[in-house]
Amino acid sequence: MRSLYFPVAVTASPFNVDSCRVISVNPLLRELILRIAEMAALDSRVAAEARLMGVLMDELESARIEPLLLPLPSDSRAMAVAESVLSNPAEVLTVETLARSAGLGVRTLERLFRAETGMRFGLWRQKARLLESVRVLVDGGSVTDAALESGYSSVSAYIAAFKQTFGCTPGGLLTDRSAL
Repeated sequence: MRSLYFPVAVTASPFNVDSCRVISVNPLLRELILRIAEMAALDSRVAAEARLMGVLMDELESARIEPLLLPLPSDSRAMAVAESVLSNPAEVLTVETLARSAGLGVRTLERLFRAETGMRFGLWRQKARLLESVRVLVDGGSVTDAALESGYSSVSAYIAAFKQTFGCTPGGLLTDRSAL
């Protein structure tokens, strides 16, 4: 993991936000972060370092914001389904079984999730599983452990879903902690 510190006086647009957010780090931004961390500090009086800061600000401003939080439904029945998935993400229950356990039909469950979380239930469940897998990886688990503990029966399917969601493979996340 790399940390960059900025003076309070910096008023660039990437810092004009009210809350914490997660951004997608593209290859150029990653290399900028590594280079600046290696330098320890930038001196705005040095032309090359001022230009480096300018490129960093441009890249931070254009970085895609990635939600790593999982919105929860407010409807008590949909929330019961969400809690069931979160308490055991590896459990392989059909959407029909989950909906019925909360006294819902599948269409009602889908409608509630779409209205209250902004995503269909299948996508919400996939994100819940992937976030659980990140926890397993950060706790030192292997890619296989993360796949199995988060409900994937195939490691290759897990890797593909992980890469599509986070932009890197789980192995890449393990070897490059700066992606965290």
